[in-house]
Amino acid sequence: MDVTEALAVPTAADMRALGIRLAGLLRAGDLLVLTGDLGAGKTTLTQGIGEGLNVRGPITSPTFVIARVHPSLGDGPALVHADAYRLGGVAELDDLDLDASLADAVTVVEWGEGLAEGLADDRLEVTIARGPAGTDEERVVRLTGVGERWAGQFVGE
Repeated sequence: MDVTEALAVPTAADMRALGIRLAGLLRAGDLLVLTGDLGAGKTTLTQGIGEGLNVRGPITSPTFVIARVHPSLGDGPALVHADAYRLGGVAELDDLDLDASLADAVTVVEWGEGLAEGLADDRLEVTIARGPAGTDEERVVRLTGVGERWAGQFVGE
């Protein structure tokens, strides 16, 4: 059974803090599929995840390089940060060979909805939407844990 939570995230700093908290739950082999409009906060969330995982940075949007590997600075997993925005379909995502490093790293795919779900049966789907009108920075983050890995997980705290 999938587990879904919705969280109000008032600022970019709070989005980064959410990423740090999520990193505490993540382990090698985890896949996160991030969805949201341009400027929604996908990369900011990933920066927090990278900070929480203690990986080499800086973490920037991988739009033009498609995928980056951020090695661990400690004994934790590396972070593979990919951007599917410019990809033409599942075949181009397959060409990145993300599944080759999936077991050894935490993999985050921005713009991955409809493309990256096939990489793993267990994944955390993260949808980021702008908050109510008049709240420039506020976002609503919906976290959906899919598969046995996330069964019963409360990911927001």
